[in-house]
Amino acid sequence: MRKLTKFLSLFMAVVLVLCGSTGALASASDITSELTDDGGILPTIAPEDSGQIQVKAKSAILMEVTTGKVLYEMNSNEKRAPASITKVMTALLTMEAVEKGSISLTDMVLISPNAMAMGGTTIFLEAGETMSVDDLMKGLMVNSANDAAVALAEYISGTEEAFVALMNQRAQELGMNDTTFKNAHGLDEDGHMTTAHDIAVMSCELLKHEKIMDYTKIWTGSLRDGATGLANTNKLIRFYEPATGLKTGTTNNAGRCVSASAMKNDLHLVAVVLGGEEKNDQFNGARSMLEWGFANYALVEPPINMEEIVPIPVSHGMQPEVMVEVSGTSKILIEKAKAGELSASIELMEQVEAPVEKGQQIGKAVITSGDEILAEVPLVAAESVEKMSFFKAFCLLIQGLLAV
Repeated sequence: MRKLTKFLSLFMAVVLVLCGSTGALASASDITSELTDDGGILPTIAPEDSGQIQVKAKSAILMEVTTGKVLYEMNSNEKRAPASITKVMTALLTMEAVEKGSISLTDMVLISPNAMAMGGTTIFLEAGETMSVDDLMKGLMVNSANDAAVALAEYISGTEEAFVALMNQRAQELGMNDTTFKNAHGLDEDGHMTTAHDIAVMSCELLKHEKIMDYTKIWTGSLRDGATGLANTNKLIRFYEPATGLKTGTTNNAGRCVSASAMKNDLHLVAVVLGGEEKNDQFNGARSMLEWGFANYALVEPPINMEEIVPIPVSHGMQPEVMVEVSGTSKILIEKAKAGELSASIELMEQVEAPVEKGQQIGKAVITSGDEILAEVPLVAAESVEKMSFFKAFCLLIQGLLAV
């Protein structure tokens, strides 16, 4: 029976791959229309009117990736089952383990009977088989494979239970206070809950690892030298050009869900939809939020006059003053309607007490539009300044005397 199921699944995957590569079974316009309820293309989102956002679901949120700013939300703190969007955290911990060097994408993972026994969507892992972390990530993020999720969890932490503890620890570190994970794959389980807001937070964190998009932007592919077909569960990857990911999920408890990311003009957004009921509710809702976000927001360079950023005196320091610079990226997120009215005022400390650490905040640039404060850009020490000690002062005095 397992072999028959495996054959039928492989056959369907091949059909999907052929459809994706040739368009023989359905034209792009046919499937694009399938993303809407009325059979037509989604209407243009009217600027400055969040009422034009159309989301047919229980909860939703739109968040900007770099700032974490919430642009739109609907019941975003309502606890719900996340289904396979759970795998965003599984992927995040995997990418962090790769970055730390504790595992490598080329590592070969020995598949356990426990991983093989997983139900739902799988890539038909067999106990005793080995597969690279890289290929398991493809199975995880493209096919939403539950067996790949468990295999990665066991490889990183020894057991799925230990990995789930790590998932919950990382969730707390990210401020996901309404989230409790019970497994690494997302199948319905009592107490396995999160919110649209928390999903957006972990999605933004995952997108900091640009390598993840090598997986999430795959539409069709294969594993095992072509023997196992891959077809992305996220329709937006093919039929919404700005899409960069991220993860779908559907179970009886969760409904139709998606955490959808997309980028235009360096603006990266995440739209989370939970609890859709009808076919494509999750994709329609996510696309509607994303289009509204791109129509209304932009990342811009604030009008900071660098000549106003002067060195600050240092009290009791090894040098009399410290240079000041803008912290990190200077781009800020604003509503497009206010882009032409921006001004910046510089606020610096009169003096700073040594020691001063490089990167220590010692001022800010306040960005305004009229009387409204839009953002505050940190101004930081461009260098470190040591504290003057009696010994160091004595040494300087001696050096000065010798130089006379």
